[in-house]
Amino acid sequence: MSFSIVVLLGMAASQVAGGEVEVLKDLEYVQRDGVALKLDLYRPTPRPVEPVPIVVWVHGGGWLNGSKNKCPAVWLAESGDYAVASVDYRLASEAPWPAQMEDCREAVRWLRQHAAEYGLDSEHFGVWGSSAGGHLVALMGTLEVPANETISSRVQAVCDWFGPSDLLTMPPNVISETRTRAQVEKSNGAVLLGAAVMDIPERAKSASALHQVSAGDAPFLIMHGDADPGVPLEQSVKLHEKLVAAGVPSSLDEVKQTVRAFFDRHLHPAK
Repeated sequence: MSFSIVVLLGMAASQVAGGEVEVLKDLEYVQRDGVALKLDLYRPTPRPVEPVPIVVWVHGGGWLNGSKNKCPAVWLAESGDYAVASVDYRLASEAPWPAQMEDCREAVRWLRQHAAEYGLDSEHFGVWGSSAGGHLVALMGTLEVPANETISSRVQAVCDWFGPSDLLTMPPNVISETRTRAQVEKSNGAVLLGAAVMDIPERAKSASALHQVSAGDAPFLIMHGDADPGVPLEQSVKLHEKLVAAGVPSSLDEVKQTVRAFFDRHLHPAK
C-alpha cells in the first residue's frame, strides 16, 4: 500500500488558482484562564448568496507546537463555496488533556453560534487536521458530544491526515530496544496525558479515536504516507478498518481532488 502526501503538504494558498478570499484574522472564540483563544476565518468573496459549509483546520505539532498560521486548507475557500476556519488551541505544555479537545469543540460551537453573521451553513461542518491535528479531528468525529452543551459541537465530516489513532501503540509511548522507560515518560503523549501512556491505559483509550469508533460516527477521509517517520501507517489502517466494520463511511486515500470530493459529498449534499 503506497500513499503520496508530498504534494499535499507542500501546497500553499498562493499556489492554487481560484477566487478571492476574505480573511478575518484573530477572532476570539473563547477565553481560558484569562487568555484569548483565536481563529482565522477565510470566506470566499464576493460573498455567496447562500450560506456555505465550513471546514475547520486543526494544526499539528505534536500537541506542543504549531499555530493557526499558514493554513493549508485555504484553497477550499478559494473555490468559492466553502469557508475555512483555522484555530489555535491550548498546547499540552499549557494545559493537559482534554483541554485541546475542549478548545476545538468550543471553536465549532462559536462558529455555529455566529453562522448567520458570517454566512456559514450551521448544519454542515467539516474538520481537517494533520498529525496531532489529525488525532484531534478524528476524536471530534468519534467521541460523543457533551450531554450538557446547548450549541452542538458535532461535525458532519472528518479529514484526518496521518493522525495517531491509538496512543497506546504509538512508538514513542512504548518501551523497546531503542526506547527506555525514561524516554517514554517524556514523550509528547506523556506530556499530553500527564503520565506515561502505558501507565494510564484507560485514559489513553479515551483519548484515542480507535477506541471510540461506533456506528453513526461522522464520515472519514484518512490520508497517510507509507514512509511516515513519526506516525506509523498502521495507525490509520487500523482506524479505517474499525470505522468500516462499524458501518461508518471511510476511505484511505491520497490526492487533493479526493479531499474536495469528500467534503462535497458530505457537506454539499445537494451537489
